[in-house]
Amino acid sequence: MSDQLKSIAFTAVVALVCSLMLTAAASGLKERKLRNVAVDRQKNILKSVGLVDPNEKVAVNRIEQLYKENIRCYTLDGTGRIVEGHSKEGGLPVCFYVKEGDPAAYILPVDSRGLWGKIHGYLAIENDGKTVAGFSVYSHNETPGLGGEIEKPWFQKNFIGKKIVDASGNFAPVRIAKGKAAEVVAPDKLPNVVDGISGATLTGKYLSGGLKDLLQEYEVLSKQFRAGAVTLPAGS
Repeated sequence: MSDQLKSIAFTAVVALVCSLMLTAAASGLKERKLRNVAVDRQKNILKSVGLVDPNEKVAVNRIEQLYKENIRCYTLDGTGRIVEGHSKEGGLPVCFYVKEGDPAAYILPVDSRGLWGKIHGYLAIENDGKTVAGFSVYSHNETPGLGGEIEKPWFQKNFIGKKIVDASGNFAPVRIAKGKAAEVVAPDKLPNVVDGISGATLTGKYLSGGLKDLLQEYEVLSKQFRAGAVTLPAGS
């Protein structure tokens, strides 16, 4: 066999071995990767209701334990009923922070447009159906140092205590201001507005629109909470 053919054969064998090793590694790590994704989402759900401090590192097992003990997830069907699993007619996913058998808050999945891509996270509302309990982001493509600040605790904590209704009880979704809310918004609107991020006006605009659409979609559930008429499926 000529030197040239030997080189080609050697290269082919090395490429095949590397390919097999990469395939094996990918297969072996798949389960761990899926678990990490699930745990990250669980952590953000817990953050949205204050069960995990965003400034502290929490062990994976602890996150899974807290989630199992406190969070219940269901589907809101087309009639506004909370049902187990997935409704045949589709429906909306919703999770609840359950405390002593009763829902202390409900958690909505954020899937909003951003400046450079989708923004995914969770918005939690207290069981009065009016007050934001927390907000978290687990995935986005916004610019670091600008729109990317949406993932930082300092920005997210500004949502806590904000309202999704106005003083008369009418739907008025929480939104993000262009700058400091107190400087650009009328006093009667301040309960519904979060301070914006300097240099990230478009991120705030798109996220505000996404939160408005989300809250409008789940308004049927919020109204039930305001009326004190929410009942979780038996066995919760």
